[in-house]
Amino acid sequence: MRTPLFALPVCLLVLTGCPAFTAGDEPSFQPDPAAEPAPPNAAPGRAAAAAAAAAAAAAAAAPRRPRARCARRAAPLCAAPANAQRTASGLASKVVTPGRGTRHPAATSRVEVHYTGWKTDGSMFDSSVQRGAPATFPLNGVIRGWTEGVQLMVEGEKRRFWIPADLAYGENPGGGRPGGTLVFDIELLRILD
Repeated sequence: MRTPLFALPVCLLVLTGCPAFTAGDEPSFQPDPAAEPAPPNAAPGRAAAAAAAAAAAAAAAAPRRPRARCARRAAPLCAAPANAQRTASGLASKVVTPGRGTRHPAATSRVEVHYTGWKTDGSMFDSSVQRGAPATFPLNGVIRGWTEGVQLMVEGEKRRFWIPADLAYGENPGGGRPGGTLVFDIELLRILD
């Protein structure tokens, strides 16, 4: 006996949005016995199509486990590596390029930097590098993760930071600002004062 099309798991038919299942956790894709059978004069493909549509609707309505927010292409951004430097506040960082010198900026220093910022899903939301012009600002005029993190750097250093939401804009800040953990590559070009 051939397996009817509607008995196949919907995620095989629609590749996007298919959750990962473990053994014994597979959803049931059996047709609803209470559903009305197709009229005897219906075209042969209509019954199967109607049953497949009903199974797809039932599967879409079923609760799903949250998907991991990290796409494979964004893996380096999802979480700080185990060997990252961590502060008491939860800020994590890793030196990409060592700097020159020994002077660190203060919390009130004005600095000139190049930076690129991403959300942990890999989407870039801001970049002075792409604009082709470094940014200049006082460290006490930016998010707390930057104020704390840039003070760890010396001129010429490039560092990747994983900034938790409470040191950035929060989980759901609104106003077009990115929420959640943010990842920045920051290059400290100069300490201006």
